[in-house]
Amino acid sequence: MTSKKIRELFLDFFKQRGHAIVPSSSLISDDPSVLFTTAGMQQFKPYYLGEKSPYGKNVVSIQKCFRTSDIDAVGDESHLTFFEMLGNFSFGGYFKEKAIEYAYEFLAKKLKLKIGYVSVFDGDKENNIPPDEESEKIWEKIDGDIEIRKAGKKDNFWGPTGEEGPCGPTTEIYINGVEIWNIVFNEYCKDKEGKFTKLKTPGVDTGMGLERLAMAAQNKPTIFETDLFTDMAVDELGQPLIPDELPFRAKRVTLDHARGIAFLIADGVFPSNKDAGYVLRRLMRRIITYEQIANNPSFDVKKIFHRVTQKYGEFYPDLDFADTSRLFDEEDVKFTAALKQGLKEMDKAEFIDADIAFDFYQSYGLPYEIIKELGKEKAKKLTREDFDEKFKKHQEISRAGLDKKFGGHGLKEDGEITDASDDEKQKLIRLHTATHLLHQALADLFGNEIKQMGSDINPERLRFDFPFGRKLTAGEIVELETIVNQKIKENLPIRFEEKSKEEAVSEGAKAFFRAKYPDRVKVYSIGHSTDSGQAYSKEICNGPHVKNTAEIGRFKIIKEEAVSAGVRRIKAVVEEKPDELS
Repeated sequence: MTSKKIRELFLDFFKQRGHAIVPSSSLISDDPSVLFTTAGMQQFKPYYLGEKSPYGKNVVSIQKCFRTSDIDAVGDESHLTFFEMLGNFSFGGYFKEKAIEYAYEFLAKKLKLKIGYVSVFDGDKENNIPPDEESEKIWEKIDGDIEIRKAGKKDNFWGPTGEEGPCGPTTEIYINGVEIWNIVFNEYCKDKEGKFTKLKTPGVDTGMGLERLAMAAQNKPTIFETDLFTDMAVDELGQPLIPDELPFRAKRVTLDHARGIAFLIADGVFPSNKDAGYVLRRLMRRIITYEQIANNPSFDVKKIFHRVTQKYGEFYPDLDFADTSRLFDEEDVKFTAALKQGLKEMDKAEFIDADIAFDFYQSYGLPYEIIKELGKEKAKKLTREDFDEKFKKHQEISRAGLDKKFGGHGLKEDGEITDASDDEKQKLIRLHTATHLLHQALADLFGNEIKQMGSDINPERLRFDFPFGRKLTAGEIVELETIVNQKIKENLPIRFEEKSKEEAVSEGAKAFFRAKYPDRVKVYSIGHSTDSGQAYSKEICNGPHVKNTAEIGRFKIIKEEAVSAGVRRIKAVVEEKPDELS
């Protein structure tokens, strides 16, 4: 049973049982408290808290997920960075009995898999949460022979994603000793103070890793022996793409990281020294190091990227082999010379602690994983926690210096800058201001119901997400560019005022719909307010911005795509020399 067939069977199974199929959301989460989408329920989080679901009460999805918590474990039998999460969800449509029945029917009847055992929640006295006796009785009713194990909050209570939100007890299904399906019953909401309160309408949130399910369905001992990875490891003629001399763990890491790299780039991430871009850079540099160590001319990771696109392109059409290869080549050129020198310095070191490891990172760009892996006995006492602490302190120092340079502003609306050159900082400010113009231009073209649903800026491009039910036409894209470039030509002044949040909103200032603002906010205006009309754009924002729109340069949309059902994404650039605008 191929992974493609498993996807089809899963979606069809729940579609036949009244679930709406919802496309995967982006790997880059709209939730500011988390960096990546780590679970299928994240895009549905508001519907567990009372917001009405546009898809109905019951949905099913296959969600792209990315977790950095497992990055050091990648290469064993079951841990990954990128993975696909199969899930069915209910926002008050059904609860424990149906959820457990569906899971049992799909695994035991549809896929004919032997369930090893299940686990249920044994209660949490500290937070006054009782044991889940109901799930235990449901399992006994469905299959009297099934083994039921009990566990506490650490193992059988899930959530919330981020600092607060829906959460609850779980029942988990194990096959061959591996957890296959986690069924969460969202009965509670946890607030930032750690208090649990009962939800008005309980919901169901389930997650089943496709890779682990394929391992069980294909009767393979590890996920790396399923077709999800074996098809990527060879070319169209069946010839291996990774040389034999590379250790088996390095082979597995290469396959995992190649997938992760391709999918992060498809969702608009560029390698950088911050946030998602930093993670992407770590993945790239790790497999670039393996290429150097193998010293085999036939080992070309770009061939694996090509196989990733072939393997997943039908289900995830945003994958772009050309983009992935180009960005990987650029990082390869930047990193290889420093890498060779860094490896020489590592050989000279008598021991490697957190200070020395971070020095290797700063001086040569060597990520923690490489230092730990290649340092071996020298780095025996080096821990991720110690290294991350050094990195955190470094960021704080960089941020303090940057805030001083920007008069305390930073670029906090879309993420703070660290380790950026002066040219990069100026480019970020120009792109940031262009985002305000794009936001207003979308409203001009499609109406004021257009709201910012997500934004990300790096020195290469801006990214803007907004609600819209269809693909933009080529003519509409040209019209958006024309509106923005016209406002740039008009050399409109940009200024800000501080006022109450209520006053700003009443005056029509735009805002990021999921952001939480203080009582006093800054409102940036583009263009003059006169007796005959308002400024062209008003938006709640921390800044900074250029002084007038002519500094932005020519605006160009490079991509328009779907993010999830009803949400579109625009990626755009501004030319390097603003004075060339004609």
